[in-house]
Amino acid sequence: MKKCVFISILFSGLVLGLYAQPTNNRYANIQGLKIAYITKQLNLSTAEAQQFWPVYYAYLDALKEARKNNLHSTDALALDEANLNVKKNYFNQFKQVLGTDERANKVFLCERNFRIMLKNELEKRRQNGMLKQN
Repeated sequence: MKKCVFISILFSGLVLGLYAQPTNNRYANIQGLKIAYITKQLNLSTAEAQQFWPVYYAYLDALKEARKNNLHSTDALALDEANLNVKKNYFNQFKQVLGTDERANKVFLCERNFRIMLKNELEKRRQNGMLKQN
């Protein structure tokens, strides 16, 4: 129960912080929201979180590297295949930390759902005139 309250307070504080922070800190705020979201969705214990986040950040670095290596490629399938290979590799590592296929798969679902949620929130703010369009 204390964990849920803490995550709720953290999430609320970060959302409010998005309004108060200059543009250059938005990325850090979004990352904080993502961490809180994934932690809540996966219901990570403290011990799991200590093992999970280093693996997750290595996964993000591997995805960046795959994109970088295929940046100038005209083959869209090559990039998709590189990303899929990274995900397959890290699925096994997530499974070792989280214990089940279901929870390991949920990492990728959480990422997708967070992106959708973020996109919807940004669109809502643009429609309400809260964000300037570049």
